[in-house]
Amino acid sequence: MPQSWTVARRVIARIEATTLGLDIRTIVTSLKGSTPERLYEYAYCDRGRAENLIKLHKTQLKSDRTSCMSAAANQLRLTLHSAAYWLLWTVQQAIPDKSPLKRSEFATLQIRLVKIGARIIESATRVRIAFASACPDKDLIAHLVRSLGQSGRQRPAAP
Repeated sequence: MPQSWTVARRVIARIEATTLGLDIRTIVTSLKGSTPERLYEYAYCDRGRAENLIKLHKTQLKSDRTSCMSAAANQLRLTLHSAAYWLLWTVQQAIPDKSPLKRSEFATLQIRLVKIGARIIESATRVRIAFASACPDKDLIAHLVRSLGQSGRQRPAAP
């Protein structure tokens, strides 16, 4: 028989019944001074969100690939992956709330917003990007260019 804990603990349960079945989540904690809802949202769910962001960094940006022979090269590779993560996160934050891409994963953002064909037209004073007439996200891309390109614009807070 296991020994009892030396500190009092409380169990917080969230039970959701849907047509797909029961979704039961429990937290065992010794934290005091907060409501169960607040502990669930800000301790349990926030931790899960942070783990998902780390997973995005590793799987969709391939940042866990450190196959170079030198440590300096692997460090540079990790730094470049982190810069790509920051860029995609900043783009994601600038997407309007009503857009279906607002909550999409980085792989989707790469396919829909980065890996697209366009004609680049450079002149002495500007760079123009000409999208194909069939580009489904050209309005969103134009919005992102305008909103991210504004000088003096307040940038979103760090993740």
